[in-house]
Amino acid sequence: MAGPERQRIDKWLFYARVAKSRSLAARLVQAGGVRVNREKIIQAAYQVRADDVLTIARARDILVYRILDTGMRRGPATEARALYEDLSPKPVASEKPVVAGLRDAGAGRPTKKERRAMDKWRGEP
Repeated sequence: MAGPERQRIDKWLFYARVAKSRSLAARLVQAGGVRVNREKIIQAAYQVRADDVLTIARARDILVYRILDTGMRRGPATEARALYEDLSPKPVASEKPVVAGLRDAGAGRPTKKERRAMDKWRGEP
């Protein structure tokens, strides 16, 4: 289902499910978190069309979308995914995963196993 030729950026972000509401989408644009074709925009009424490239800076990630179509409504997620092509860079996998509870040797309090080994070494019962 093809939408209009041009559409407001806040409406498109809402229809594409980037923002939960139109007012949040407008706030994201006004805060400078959206670029259209590498140009920062600050007006929620900015008109976007097919083949525009959006760079969206969110709290923990950066999204890069190429607009394929403008929407007519905020539909299900499958309908929203048809509005854009995702060009976002893949997250870089860290070399060593961080595991809670592990610590470097000699750092912090000894574990129960280490304490027993020290007691055995000292000759304590």
